[in-house]
Amino acid sequence: MSGTIYVINPNSTERVTRGIDEAVAPLRMAGGPAIECLTLADGPPGIQSQRDVDGLIPALLKRAAALETEAAAFVVACFSDPGMHSLREQSTKPVLGIAECGVLTALTLGQRFGIIAMLENSIPRHLRYLGAMGMMDRFAGDLPVNLTIQEMADERITLERMIGVGRALRDTHHADVLVMGCAGMARFREPLERELGVPVVEPTQAAVTMAVGRVRLGWGGRPLTRG
Repeated sequence: MSGTIYVINPNSTERVTRGIDEAVAPLRMAGGPAIECLTLADGPPGIQSQRDVDGLIPALLKRAAALETEAAAFVVACFSDPGMHSLREQSTKPVLGIAECGVLTALTLGQRFGIIAMLENSIPRHLRYLGAMGMMDRFAGDLPVNLTIQEMADERITLERMIGVGRALRDTHHADVLVMGCAGMARFREPLERELGVPVVEPTQAAVTMAVGRVRLGWGGRPLTRG
């Protein structure tokens, strides 16, 4: 099958890209599209503010434009889906964002979804996006572990914080499915599910799964126009 699904990490931290690559490894298959994970070298080390989100979009569009001919699809691998709509305007290929796909996948696994956010200041951004998606009726809550990209290198502390936040979302906010609010965290999905007893969505896996389906079924990017 021709073409590559390009999964673009919009921050410049290679460790995050390696985590994303590990997350999508099970989705590579004989006869399926190639899946390549890339780091946006001109992006910020971590995407922690709306300014970070807005500022990286030109670099993201430039990188994707250079890949357009070889691309089968693009996945924007940041939970704010930065530049996703702009890239959909630019590209003729399917463009998926991990936040949108993670939430949509969660709706198939439970009635009320909660988000394990990384930082407190990301929550207003998430809420604006969920409101624009029309998802608030099935939204349980969004709570932070309050760890930066750099601090998440300590896996023991990260897992402990995620379990604590997940337990609060489950018990206090009545979420019956959880979404990780960050890319590159797939190694924590199974431990979280075992500890909490509810489904946990790793959003990059959700987005790449959708991208593979789009490519294999021949569903393109831009909607067909009437004529």
